[in-house]
Amino acid sequence: MRKLEFLAAQALNTGCTVLVTAGALQSNHCRATAGVAAQLGLKCELILRGEEQELSGNYLLSKMLNAEITYVSRRTTGDEMSVHLADAEQRWLEKGEKALTIPIGGSDATGIWGYILAVEELMADMDHHGLSHTAIVHATGSGGTQAGLNAGVLLHGVSSDVISYAVCDDEVYFNAKAQEDWENLRAYRPELPPVPIKTLTNDHYIGPGYGRAGDEIFDTLTELARLEGITLDPVYTGKAFHGLITDLSRNTFASEASDIIFMHTGGVFGIFPHASAVQAALGRC
Repeated sequence: MRKLEFLAAQALNTGCTVLVTAGALQSNHCRATAGVAAQLGLKCELILRGEEQELSGNYLLSKMLNAEITYVSRRTTGDEMSVHLADAEQRWLEKGEKALTIPIGGSDATGIWGYILAVEELMADMDHHGLSHTAIVHATGSGGTQAGLNAGVLLHGVSSDVISYAVCDDEVYFNAKAQEDWENLRAYRPELPPVPIKTLTNDHYIGPGYGRAGDEIFDTLTELARLEGITLDPVYTGKAFHGLITDLSRNTFASEASDIIFMHTGGVFGIFPHASAVQAALGRC
């Protein structure tokens, strides 16, 4: 939602009447985009990897939010999805509608402003609680949150390490993607510092792949819910939190910061399609 705040403003300021974006069938970003479109009275098309199936989680909510859904193969690559987005924009144009095509995860030079602003908010919280050297931990899946947090730390001069736990792809990809988003932002904001952002990506907890998780993730989700009343999801936040506590227990955490801030980036609806795995974890914990 943080990224969509800026992307939606871009859509309204440029006279767009449709939001078009893409992702997995259970995409949090796609569901959030559909919600924003409904609130603003805009049309919405979601290009989802998968096929029509039983309604649950984010997919159910996307339907409730009246998004028009186009299904593509689960094996659709990022480059192929970009073609689908461009085709959708052209289809809407032929109908007399102007569409804003939003990349997967809302991760581009506009969207990352949401997390640059988040760092500004964190600065006030850190000052209030007397935190001077922190590690900001989060899940990275499309790279935009990672780029925004690192850019925010740079721009605001915050003494923080941003530790990004990958939920798909590897360290090399995410470090490059975050830098690309930053450079794209600098391309139209030349007053920004001409230096690279610092990126620290951990790709050791991806597990079986995007949208799939091992028993250890569901055990961590269940234990956290029981101990703290906090619910995470197995696709994003669960993997990052499991990675964090595992690295701390092994003394392999990538920062020597005195305090840790875990960014809960949402996604709780993504747990519902994994009810059987949660049931199994309840039996183990």
